Amino acid sequence: MISWLEKNSKISWLVTSIIVILIFYFSSLTGEESSTIGKVIGLNALVYHISIFFLLSIFLFISLTKGKNKELISLGIILALTYAIIDEIHQYFTPGRSSAFSDVILDSIGIIFAFLVYLISLEYRK
Repeated sequence: MISWLEKNSKISWLVTSIIVILIFYFSSLTGEESSTIGKVIGLNALVYHISIFFLLSIFLFISLTKGKNKELISLGIILALTYAIIDEIHQYFTPGRSSAFSDVILDSIGIIFAFLVYLISLEYRK
């Protein structure tokens, strides 16, 4: 599946863009709306932050490297981490929400896990 997405980078860029939009949307929800949606879909903040930034990062790595240029993974890490920080700043200005450095740490865990998974998948295919 990863190699198919690397060959069809337009699709992986589309998925990456959708994830970015979803993160922005969920950060735009007020505190009450956010907690309601969290209860409905059954995700707590810890699971959400790690999993959404794992997905963002893995698709970003696929889109940037196309399976060929591993050096671009570091750019993906920087972009994902920058977006995590921007997301927290955005959340600070959303009514009923706050920003937390701990959320950036959770996002970073997802980014690091995606890095490891993608790096292993590249090595495994050699």
